Amino acid sequence: MADLTTIIGGMTMQNPVMTASGTFGYGLEYSDFMDISAIGGIIVKGTTIQAREGNPYPRMAETPFGMLNAVGLQNKGADYFIKEIYPAIREIDTNMIVNVSGSSIDTYVECAEKMAALEHIPAIELNISCPNVKQGGMAFGVCASSAAEVVRAVRRVYPKVLIVKLSPNVTDVTEIARAVEAEGADAVSLINTILGMAIDAERRKPVLSTITGGLSGPCVKPVALRMVWQTARAVKIPVIGLGGISSWKDAVEFMLAGATAIQIGTYNFVDPAISVKVVKGIDDYCDRHGFRSVSEMIGALE
Repeated sequence: MADLTTIIGGMTMQNPVMTASGTFGYGLEYSDFMDISAIGGIIVKGTTIQAREGNPYPRMAETPFGMLNAVGLQNKGADYFIKEIYPAIREIDTNMIVNVSGSSIDTYVECAEKMAALEHIPAIELNISCPNVKQGGMAFGVCASSAAEVVRAVRRVYPKVLIVKLSPNVTDVTEIARAVEAEGADAVSLINTILGMAIDAERRKPVLSTITGGLSGPCVKPVALRMVWQTARAVKIPVIGLGGISSWKDAVEFMLAGATAIQIGTYNFVDPAISVKVVKGIDDYCDRHGFRSVSEMIGALE
């Protein structure tokens, strides 16, 4: 059996498998389907300093081999998370990571500060790449200077592991990755959803209330793989790969492309126990290919 221990910044994970924000709730919702403590980490749904209602309905649409969403970071705010959610998840025996978003640098900083005070939250994932909000979100992630600015401000107040989630809706993702690395990011995660659109031909109207939304699922995997491969060659910090992972084989491909760890997103809706199956599949793959540790697989393309 291979050693699946994975290290991201100062955070140690028992294996490289995590769940992506917005697809796994707060973890507890999946406890009837799997042992949620058996994976390396759970990234809880996006949290903002103030409560958000999200976008009007309809805000989800099925597409071939994927889905569009325009939920818009619906959540009850950081204080609600601290008071109501944190006590329920703090004893889960895995890394509980909060996805932090904002509409301004000040709100990113304020939310990160609140999360830093929580003993059992070892890391945050800074979401500068959400395509479904009109302010903040992707606006910070599509320009190297603005990405650097928000990461610099959060790094000043957040002493724990800082993961920055990058947008694929850019010309050169490596430029953004290098910018946030230079400002103290411990890792980058990519890709977030790709901006897409669906049309109801009979009604001659967009399907989503916001017209456009974020495309995810198996259809985005080739794009995600390419961007992870490019980014892993451009930065020295760990890269966390996600985008269309639906099996252990997909996860292995991301790690061969240079990802230190992976996240499973949309496929949690198809198979709620997929993440534990991916852990086993990675372990089996390491055994079959003679890898004594999962770290030997990172970037091992020939």
